[in-house]
Amino acid sequence: MAFLKFNKSELVNLEYSLKRELIVANETGAYCNTSIVTCNTRRYHGLLAVPVAGLGGGKYMLLSSLDESIVLGGKQFNLGIHCYGDTYEPRGHKYIIDFDANPVPVVTYKVGGIIFTKTIMMVPDNDQVLIKYELVQAPSKVNLVLKPFLAFRSIHSLTNQNPEAYTGYDEVDGGVSFRLYDGFPDLNLQTSAKATYKHQPYWYSGVTYSDEYRRGFDCREDLLVPGAFTLEMKPGESVVFSASCNEINPKGLKRKFTDILKKTPEIEDYVDLLRHNADLFKIHQSERRAQINAGFSWLETGLLRETIVSLPGLTLFANGDCDEFEKILDTLISDEQERLYRRTTQVEAPLRLTETLQQYIRFSGKEKQIWKKYSEVLKGIIESYAPGQRREVTMHPNGLLWAQMDGVALSWMNAYVHGRPVTERAGYQIETNAFWYNALCFAIDMENKYGPKSSQFVAKWTPVRDLVKQNFQPTFWRPEWGYLVDYVGNGPQDQAVRPNILFPVYLEYSPIDDEVASEVMMTINAELVTKRGLRSLSPRNEAYRGVYEGSQIDRDLAYHQGCAFPQLLAPYIDVCFRMMGSTFYGRAKYLVEGFFEDISKHGVGAFSELYDGDPPHEPHGAIASATSTAALLHIACSVYKCLNVEACNSNRKQAYRCENRKTATYIVGDDKTLVALFVGCDACRTFHSIGNCNNNLACSLFATLLLALFL
Repeated sequence: MAFLKFNKSELVNLEYSLKRELIVANETGAYCNTSIVTCNTRRYHGLLAVPVAGLGGGKYMLLSSLDESIVLGGKQFNLGIHCYGDTYEPRGHKYIIDFDANPVPVVTYKVGGIIFTKTIMMVPDNDQVLIKYELVQAPSKVNLVLKPFLAFRSIHSLTNQNPEAYTGYDEVDGGVSFRLYDGFPDLNLQTSAKATYKHQPYWYSGVTYSDEYRRGFDCREDLLVPGAFTLEMKPGESVVFSASCNEINPKGLKRKFTDILKKTPEIEDYVDLLRHNADLFKIHQSERRAQINAGFSWLETGLLRETIVSLPGLTLFANGDCDEFEKILDTLISDEQERLYRRTTQVEAPLRLTETLQQYIRFSGKEKQIWKKYSEVLKGIIESYAPGQRREVTMHPNGLLWAQMDGVALSWMNAYVHGRPVTERAGYQIETNAFWYNALCFAIDMENKYGPKSSQFVAKWTPVRDLVKQNFQPTFWRPEWGYLVDYVGNGPQDQAVRPNILFPVYLEYSPIDDEVASEVMMTINAELVTKRGLRSLSPRNEAYRGVYEGSQIDRDLAYHQGCAFPQLLAPYIDVCFRMMGSTFYGRAKYLVEGFFEDISKHGVGAFSELYDGDPPHEPHGAIASATSTAALLHIACSVYKCLNVEACNSNRKQAYRCENRKTATYIVGDDKTLVALFVGCDACRTFHSIGNCNNNLACSLFATLLLALFL
């Protein structure tokens, strides 16, 4: 794909190329992240970062970089690049003529008559990065010199020259092994071809990370170069370098690289790219344990809210894998007992689990089985919001949830400046109470269908559900303003228009009337919708900040005060399809295609955590975000594969308000044709890949054939 390629003029311009990053990760949680010219600009950048359980969890940078030099006729050309203060040395980027990330990153160098390529790949099931070097063209044989820069530190910190570092090494088959400090794993550096290693440890001081400097953080560190590998290459030859926490057989490196590459599919379109990105975030630790990494490179793994929100998109909508969905969810439930049932600063997060399971039911159709498996979890979560159970949130006599802790942000809008929340939102939060009502309704309905005839749970919580329904709209609706308020606290009513007002409209069980829902959507359309997501605050508000830039304080002030979040587009587009049916298809496609413009920025081929609220909506935050990717997969299932439409053109209002807002139909199509399918997403994908909607007659014939086969 064109947006995964860069040419020489772009690459040699550091102002351009250093702002574009590659990210490669695997299912162990290890990753490789650097700029497209392989100059590290963040503390989080490096060739191999791995999770280390023995050091309290988290990820640790072992191999920061690897400088390559080509030696021909006694003359050495250093292809590496580092920043030292305001100076870049060496300046190996001037030799780069091409970068291509499809399906894995490949950097091409040209030095006189020499053409040399470097291909970077993570091993899927091992803490290991492979780098294949190929001498494509040369007038004669050359020497390749490889000089590793070692870090051995947390990805969140920096290191300095110190006497505690063990600068010695151990020999292993085809290479050497290092361990700078106790508690760390060994770093085994091995090559597929015979190489000579010369040990000459030296600290390179003052390596500078320009992005950290720009953001106002500590930005300099010292890295240990223990020595260098030298090996001979002939024109047409290749060699594979391995950095791994496990000693491997170097003779199998080339075959291993080739086998993995063969199994890595080419990225042909936008949906392929999304599915490729989904795999970045899923970490499989054992047959029974799996987690989601919230984002690269600094976001954590196994976060409650981020996992719940992104789980359907990264599994069901990415690959239709229900087993993987349950594996990740079961791990989360096992690990997060404290936050699920006792306390959390994101008070709505446990309640979001209901909506995640509702998506699972709609996808699989296994309502009874899913309820039987997770009923105790959901009922336990609901019970935990009863009066006196949680310190941060309590249920009032009106049935609504009141969240308040002085100086603590008790929602997903949790940025702080000088120790105080930017958006404290103490009181009745609209999204928390919308998720609360949805959870109550769903659990009561499921218990009535599949629970005991005389359910104590139903008897206890049905009156609460009715109270929430009775009091929700009068509490949050302001007819004089024409929209729902974001929260209701003790002081004067906050008039900020925020995207949280979308959730009462979106959720399967809504506590508001149709007329109110329509008014809310008009407000959202007028003030919050952008081509990169929904703004976190209306531009009409005096506190609005449309650009996420400047110091840490400036960015924290903007984070939930105007930044646009892609994760909010999925519920927005779902609501619009419900209300408008297939007539919204063109608009939905327009909103999705806005992301095409940015996937060659920030993280190349990845989808960022947030974007400026102001045009041109530049990307920021984590270069690859689980919630953003999941939302776009959800949308892509609607726009490019299966349009999940509850509204029928013939009777939209009735369909919009159908019982429990269950899925009415699945359709696929493009701008010219919409073909009804009643066999679900998998069949829809098969059909779409065969017919491709380029020929109306062919689409219809293939649809008829598939219907006959499935029905």
